[in-house]
Amino acid sequence: MTLLDILKNGIYRKNPILIMTLGMCPTLAVTTSLSNAIGMGVAVIVILSLSNIFISLVRKIIPSAVRIPAYIGIIAAMVTVIEMVVHAYVPALYVSLGIYLPLIVVNCIILERAESFASKNSVFRSALDGFAVGTGFTLGLLVISFFRELLGTGSLLGYTILPASANMLIFILPPGAFLTLGIILAVMAHYKNKKKEALDNE
Repeated sequence: MTLLDILKNGIYRKNPILIMTLGMCPTLAVTTSLSNAIGMGVAVIVILSLSNIFISLVRKIIPSAVRIPAYIGIIAAMVTVIEMVVHAYVPALYVSLGIYLPLIVVNCIILERAESFASKNSVFRSALDGFAVGTGFTLGLLVISFFRELLGTGSLLGYTILPASANMLIFILPPGAFLTLGIILAVMAHYKNKKKEALDNE
């Protein structure tokens, strides 16, 4: 796999949210606003990149019998540092993300990349994979939160876009998260099927 393939896989070919549908719990919970999505996305990019780097460095000395607990310990250390930084410098974001920031420790995306990629590849490739997958995760969050915040509140990042009469409160409530994700996935599936039909007809 080339370095370009690693980037493409992480960002869109195997996007963790829009293609693999992983990490749905934090995805559906924090996408009520773009600011939350940006904060969570940056945290995941940093943690994924750092944990992949460290796991790649020590992969040959971790006994296979305890590799998963060891990975969780490494990820927990990274998450703790990031959580303390966010709490100290961006307290409003810390409150908004709530329990979902420390729960990055057991995020299936991070554990999956540690097990399937970082434990088998070089430090540079692992760092690139962490950055790419984290970026893909962030893009997924941004797409969902864009529509939820715009349709639910009529604003984006504090700037009013739509009149109050156009607001649909359901989009910033829990059912709106499932509704938004379902619509996005349906549109993507429709586009994919149309593209496949066009190729078959050529």
